[in-house]
Amino acid sequence: MLDALLHHFIPRYQDTHDPMVRERYGLLAGGVGLGLNLLLFAVKLLAGALTGAISVTADAFNNLSDAAGSAVTLAGFKLASQKADERHPFGHGRIEYLAGLGVSLLILLVGVELGRGSLEKIFHPEPASLSLLAIALLGLSILVKLWMGWFYGEMGRRAQSPALSAAAADARSDVLATSAVLAGLALSHFLHIQLDGWLGLLVAALILRTGWGAARDTLDPLLGTPPDPAVVADIEELILSDPNILGVHDLVIHDYGPGRRMMSVHAEVPADGSLVALHDVIDRTERELGARFGLEAVIHMDPVAPDSPRNHRLRTLAEELAREIDPSATIHDFRLDGEGRLSFDVVVPYDAALSDSQVREALAGRLAEEEPGCRPAINVDRTHVL
Repeated sequence: MLDALLHHFIPRYQDTHDPMVRERYGLLAGGVGLGLNLLLFAVKLLAGALTGAISVTADAFNNLSDAAGSAVTLAGFKLASQKADERHPFGHGRIEYLAGLGVSLLILLVGVELGRGSLEKIFHPEPASLSLLAIALLGLSILVKLWMGWFYGEMGRRAQSPALSAAAADARSDVLATSAVLAGLALSHFLHIQLDGWLGLLVAALILRTGWGAARDTLDPLLGTPPDPAVVADIEELILSDPNILGVHDLVIHDYGPGRRMMSVHAEVPADGSLVALHDVIDRTERELGARFGLEAVIHMDPVAPDSPRNHRLRTLAEELAREIDPSATIHDFRLDGEGRLSFDVVVPYDAALSDSQVREALAGRLAEEEPGCRPAINVDRTHVL
């Protein structure tokens, strides 16, 4: 069913790397969400008037905030699809993340306000009534929200959109909230106990939890996160498929919004190779990375000298000593020049017990013990590069 809908409204809907296709995903999802959430707001507001329950009215305003979030999503996708310009040479893709953050903040604001109103109802309770019409209206809203959660989830998965994924999470929390309200009203009606304020507080807590999770998920790509290990493995496999490239390190992926990624990596090449021929290899590899992974790649060449017996022995020793410091530690850019000067980088995780200076001192000391006269220049790398 979704494929038929997407085929009708979004030409080439499977090409989600295309900014125009992504824009149409956002416009379709935002338009559907805006219309349905306004409808649910009216339905629940009517149910709240019929029952006199603050929990139902609170749930109605939760849907109104969802409608505002859908409007923000519409605006966010529209702005994010703008092409790069002089002021924003990397495009406007991160606006989509900001739209998701805006939705999250709206959710949190509604949660706080509903929590305040529910506390007032707990301290000053009023009886709530239950009618078949109210039950039918709330049951209908649950079914609609179930469909919206599925719809947003599929749209977000296909478009890899944090904003739509946040909307899906919000829709699923709405199902739980409305179900709790309906169940609580039934208990209050048949058992003659005042649960309305407590149910409103439960709804507020669910809304706050959803808002916090959605805010975290949209902040992460703005702050920067490590690349997906599976993607890194595929990238390294492609680069190393050329026999002229001997090794890779310092791989970093910069995210400027969905479909707008840049990558930089260091590739080790033979120091005695033809510079022109190696440059052609690097250019070809950059194009292949762009075509396969949809990112703009920049590869820095690191010349590696032929592996002499002493070079091999020292490198093996340095690798063993680095792993003694931390099992996941690695080394790269290992160079031993004709005068015996040694330099290399060691990569250690953020949570390694030793400081940078302690890592350098430990490695230099052990190397000097094993290789008298060795005074290596060691750089410690603690970034998220792989």
